[in-house]
Amino acid sequence: AFCTAHIVPGLDFTNDPLLAGRIHSYVDTQISRLGGPNFHELPINAPIAQVHNNQRDGMHRQAIHRGRVSYEPNSLAGGAPFQAGADQGFASIAKRIDAKESADKVRIKPEKFADHYTQARLFFESQTEVEKAHIGNAFRFELSKVTVPAIRERVVASLLNASPELAARLAQDLGMELPAALPKALENPAAPEIESSPALSLLARPGDGGIRTRKIAILVANGVEGASLGKLVSALVAAGAVPRLVGARLGTYVGAGGEKFAADATMENSPGFLFDALVLPDGAAAVESLSKDAHTLEFLRAQYWHCKAILAFGASEALLADAQVPLVLPDGSTDAGLILADAANAEDAIASFIAAIPVRQFDRENDPPKG
Repeated sequence: AFCTAHIVPGLDFTNDPLLAGRIHSYVDTQISRLGGPNFHELPINAPIAQVHNNQRDGMHRQAIHRGRVSYEPNSLAGGAPFQAGADQGFASIAKRIDAKESADKVRIKPEKFADHYTQARLFFESQTEVEKAHIGNAFRFELSKVTVPAIRERVVASLLNASPELAARLAQDLGMELPAALPKALENPAAPEIESSPALSLLARPGDGGIRTRKIAILVANGVEGASLGKLVSALVAAGAVPRLVGARLGTYVGAGGEKFAADATMENSPGFLFDALVLPDGAAAVESLSKDAHTLEFLRAQYWHCKAILAFGASEALLADAQVPLVLPDGSTDAGLILADAANAEDAIASFIAAIPVRQFDRENDPPKG
């Protein structure tokens, strides 16, 4: 596996931009051609002098490395494995390539490369309050699995340089005192050009408000009331959505009026979070059948706690009660994403449901979630 980056010790690369590009990109080429990141360990490709690196796992591994770390610097292994020093490893030496030049050509990194926090601060401050809360929850989840308290403390100390708000929240959530901020590589970075940007927030760019290509789960069972579902499916298709009939099992279900509905997914193989919204059908027999399947309640709760729109026709309001889904928001106000419908207001309910599908109902969230 020829690679331009592999040369005999003692030689160096010419100052050729085309060659520099290939030195950089050929590793990706070999990963693609040879099927994995460890192609250099295959006996036919491996160097005679054994090379030690921090790579772990993946295809074509030829050795089993022991230890807890695969990176440097680290504290868990005393910093090892270490990088080879200049007297042991390869090092480029600045060299004039043209006698007419008055000085060597030297590549250096801009000072901004040492500014590790300005972009992180810009990203966090550009988020909405909901997104900031989700970022904090994600950090808490991951750091809760870190077993070494000192590492948790250093992460929070690093985040303190990017966002004191986020660091303070994490310190409280992790049951620790707020540590001092880590030293910065660049103590006085250049003043940022902007403090926040809506372009970095997903919620600041909600799209056109339509439901084109959205997948809508419609639960079905024998005895389902078909007229309301027929109106709903027609409205969803007209708006560009993709309705999917989901049952306990695949196959055909017979409605209360003799209609036939073919389920193309099951609650077992297509969990609720794969869909953008949920419809619960009318029909006493269908609701009774769905209530006996534990997948129904799991499916319904997943939709609710992922803050997605739910439309409940007639008798299916009982499923909301079985799943302990509250009909109002935690503060007692109306939940715009939970629409109850009966035969008299079916068309208005369908219109409200379509309007609610693109909007996540984040007001439902509690931290920790209410049981």
